[in-house]
Amino acid sequence: MPNRSKQKGCRYEAELVSRATNSGLPAKRAWGSNGAALGLHPEVDCVIAGYKVQAKRRKSLPQWMRPSDEVDVQAVREDHGETFIIMSEWDFHDLLKAAQKE
Repeated sequence: MPNRSKQKGCRYEAELVSRATNSGLPAKRAWGSNGAALGLHPEVDCVIAGYKVQAKRRKSLPQWMRPSDEVDVQAVREDHGETFIIMSEWDFHDLLKAAQKE
């Protein structure tokens, strides 16, 4: 019996790598979704332009987590925690390409 969740995750990792390479960014997926295959921590699923990515795909995300059309990024933080930035994949690609030109 196939593990549908694992298959869905592998497809998503492959999509991320494909879209990054189509955007002109170097990207590769860790074999078996295990960063150790790339000499990295096992939680790393792929590397895009030198950034270690762990891919998580869910049926739905909380609405508050999505940046509105009126903003470029969404900043979120737990009380007394670190801030994380949420942005579209395409904005992320644009930032990486701009950083590569420097």
